[in-house]
Amino acid sequence: MSSPVPLKVNRVSVWRLLLLIPFIGTLWVPFYNHPLPALFGFPFFYWYQLLAVPVSAFIIFIVYKAES
Repeated sequence: MSSPVPLKVNRVSVWRLLLLIPFIGTLWVPFYNHPLPALFGFPFFYWYQLLAVPVSAFIIFIVYKAES
């Protein structure tokens, strides 16, 4: 008879709460729905979203490294 395999408890890590930052930051449109300040001729609405991509990737990388 084999020994029982312990069940892995699926808990939310504190590190995963960091993933809420880019999610809420891009979900809350009234926060960045403004033309000013412009950056290199791009309205804030566009460059904020473009900046959110690498920031989100970096946060995902941090959470991945912290949990592995």
